[in-house]
Amino acid sequence: MTKGPGAPAAAHPGRPAAAVPSTPGIWNIANVLTMVRVLLVPVFVALLFADGGHDPKWRSVAWASFAIAMITDLFDGELARRKGLVTDFGKIADPIADKAIMGSALIGLSLLGDLPWWVTAVILARELGITLMRFWVIRYGVIPASRGGKLKTLTQGTAVGMYVLALTGWLATGRAVLMALAVLLTVGTALDYIGQALRLRREGLAAERAGR
Repeated sequence: MTKGPGAPAAAHPGRPAAAVPSTPGIWNIANVLTMVRVLLVPVFVALLFADGGHDPKWRSVAWASFAIAMITDLFDGELARRKGLVTDFGKIADPIADKAIMGSALIGLSLLGDLPWWVTAVILARELGITLMRFWVIRYGVIPASRGGKLKTLTQGTAVGMYVLALTGWLATGRAVLMALAVLLTVGTALDYIGQALRLRREGLAAERAGR
């Protein structure tokens, strides 16, 4: 019997039908976690400055919101990769959410006089500079996150979280030491990424010249 134009083609005997790859929608668990992190930014800022910004109770609540944001940062990217939920929205929103929560914490703490402005300037300049540099060399390849970069993120997040809390005594001294380590890692990993970017661009330009 002859099949009409709208009839589906018969599958080959003994061969499974080819699966059609599906594109993940914007409303998935990874993107929802990213959006939660974005929404937590104004909540965190309001809590950080509540009652003058130096009340230990409000600072503890602010720390809780900051901690939730950091936890979602740990899970959304991993979920997106493991479950095939990587979307264009996630690629753009995830780094924006990261920098928004960290930037608001650094600037807020400096405005309150709890963190030196030079620390905030170094960290934010590094984050913005590396982001722009990644776009600069993206035509030649992607700079992968290094172990040093991941350690920097963990150390930085922990140190900033400790500054959000109203700590005294040896805990206050400990957070200062941890922040110093975070700044060293911030500068060190920046130099490493700059070296990778320059090497990647040099190799890309050489490949373009060779292909002419």
